[in-house]
Amino acid sequence: MPTSSASTPESAKAPGGGGVQSLERAFDLLERMADAGGEVGLSELSATSGLPLPTIHRLMRTLVACGYVRQQPNRRYALGPRLIRLGESASRLLGTWARPYLARLVEETGETANMALLDGDEIVYVAQVPSKHSMRMFTEVGRRVLPHSTGVGKALLSAVPDDEVRALLGRTGMPAATDRTITTPEGFLAALAEVRQQGFAVDDNEQEIGVRCLAVCVPDSPTAAAISISGPAGRVTEDATDKIVPVLQQVAVELSRSLASSGT
Repeated sequence: MPTSSASTPESAKAPGGGGVQSLERAFDLLERMADAGGEVGLSELSATSGLPLPTIHRLMRTLVACGYVRQQPNRRYALGPRLIRLGESASRLLGTWARPYLARLVEETGETANMALLDGDEIVYVAQVPSKHSMRMFTEVGRRVLPHSTGVGKALLSAVPDDEVRALLGRTGMPAATDRTITTPEGFLAALAEVRQQGFAVDDNEQEIGVRCLAVCVPDSPTAAAISISGPAGRVTEDATDKIVPVLQQVAVELSRSLASSGT
């Protein structure tokens, strides 16, 4: 094991500037596995990454030994359990970084602010700052919901190709949380087209009667993320929407810049 960059073989260094090539390749393979649903074969990884099979096999052996990948009985490789702890810790940190921005949303809109991620087929809330109103919305951090009945779900899935959205909806089903919930793939895809056109998503009494939610994606987030405000339908009106959405969009851009700078 090299003890310093000076003793690292030149073949192990990334050509562009200072990184260790084998480490970058290992992370690239993990991300490709995640994009493929978490389980792949070596030939698939070779085809998508362009790396030769012996290189991939060597990297995967190391990842298996560390517990970040496991080899299945069918000889395919799956993401390993040690990644769960890393992911959970990263999600908590992401929520911590987002809290000042959510607090600003509360100050400027008066409503509860949330941050959520798309985790597999579900939406998971990773941060919240509650409204100061006595009547306010509360979503427990860590709560998981299906995306078709939420504003953050619509915002996040608006960036996903329609065929992948259909596949997700086929896996989850589209149970009605209220009588306003969209329960057909065609209706949901039409709603996503509207989100793309107008630049924000609306949950209009679809998750809970009497509650409206406005949501936008965080652009260029390292993992797909959305922020939202939620409040009583009597306060989050159409007129209020025109004032709230620009604030949401601006805060999302500022949060995106903060996340980008924290990774440099």
